[in-house]
Amino acid sequence: MLQKWCKKAFPKSLWVYHANTGACNGCDIEVINVLTPYYDAERFGIKLVGSPRHADVLLVSGPVTRQVEPALRRLFEAVPSPKLVIAIGSCACGGGIWYDSYNVVGGVDKILQVDFYVPGCPPRPEAILYGVAVALGIAPKKIASIKLKEKSLEECIKK
Repeated sequence: MLQKWCKKAFPKSLWVYHANTGACNGCDIEVINVLTPYYDAERFGIKLVGSPRHADVLLVSGPVTRQVEPALRRLFEAVPSPKLVIAIGSCACGGGIWYDSYNVVGGVDKILQVDFYVPGCPPRPEAILYGVAVALGIAPKKIASIKLKEKSLEECIKK
């Protein structure tokens, strides 16, 4: 459903605004690496823009600190609708190693509705490109379900 909406809302390209909300810069380096000629994200229509008012996607890296939370909300409001939010890295996905620390609110999903997650510390440039390609509907989502039977669950409990 979301992929069909993305194809309709963003038919040709995604303009991305990158925001660091308290990261160690590991994810930021990988995001910039995606934009180099080696990975060439522009072949998919992904372009980094300097203003949130021109962006279709808010790419967020790092755990959300208490100081950055109001600015992140204002930044989200500045991006015109329709918009997507992609969390890049373990810290943005759930708080990472700073989870439940005094100055960190948590992952981006504690503040904004996140559409796509790209986990990793830091995620590889290929993973970032794949995450954005899934968001665009270019690549299929690869998720396998694991079904536990009662017998195997009981065996796990006994061990």
